[in-house]
Amino acid sequence: MGKVLATLLALLAWSSYTCRSQDPERFREEVELVVEHNDSIWDQNLETIVFTGSSSIRTWENLHSLFPSFQIINSGFGGSHASDLLFYLDKLILRYHPSKVFIYEGDNDIFEGKRPQKIFQDIEAILSSIWIKNPDTEVVLISAKPSIARWHRRGAFKRLNRKFKRLASEQPNLDYADIWNPMLNGRKLKEELFIEDGLHLNQKGYELWQEAITPFVK
Repeated sequence: MGKVLATLLALLAWSSYTCRSQDPERFREEVELVVEHNDSIWDQNLETIVFTGSSSIRTWENLHSLFPSFQIINSGFGGSHASDLLFYLDKLILRYHPSKVFIYEGDNDIFEGKRPQKIFQDIEAILSSIWIKNPDTEVVLISAKPSIARWHRRGAFKRLNRKFKRLASEQPNLDYADIWNPMLNGRKLKEELFIEDGLHLNQKGYELWQEAITPFVK
């Protein structure tokens, strides 16, 4: 009986954690701060490119200086899932009337156990909402990245990336930016691209991302 009770308690704890991790309200304060900052620098008279997604975008702090010919809005928020971006779509993307949007989501989703198909459905909903607002908006899906900390989930990441790539091949205003393969040496991960946590990128890592993404910016 004790083992059964312990198992039930463990399941309840996991269920509680999952519900909290899925609740987009957990990002309310961070999103408001991101919006406040971006509104203060956004010139509505200039063409705008939005980069958004989870922490790999949030911590890409020199995006503006990397692409000085463009008005760049960074609306990334750390720890987010694709479902969270869908929830905050108006605040983080649509309010800036972008001509192009770069999206990096799926990394946290996979790590926290979401199936690639569920993430794919959230991404499709995001794309539909963007194109309902403006059918001419160009969108670039950035592939999920490999990392030291999440290398054990590489199979799921690769399945998600294949779905993204296939979708991009079927949509006229959608591109797929592959950062997965450039971060590998053959089948081995380039571990020198990461900071100490084995998840987030260092300067060398972002230089590689810049090289892979620049053609899609221009």
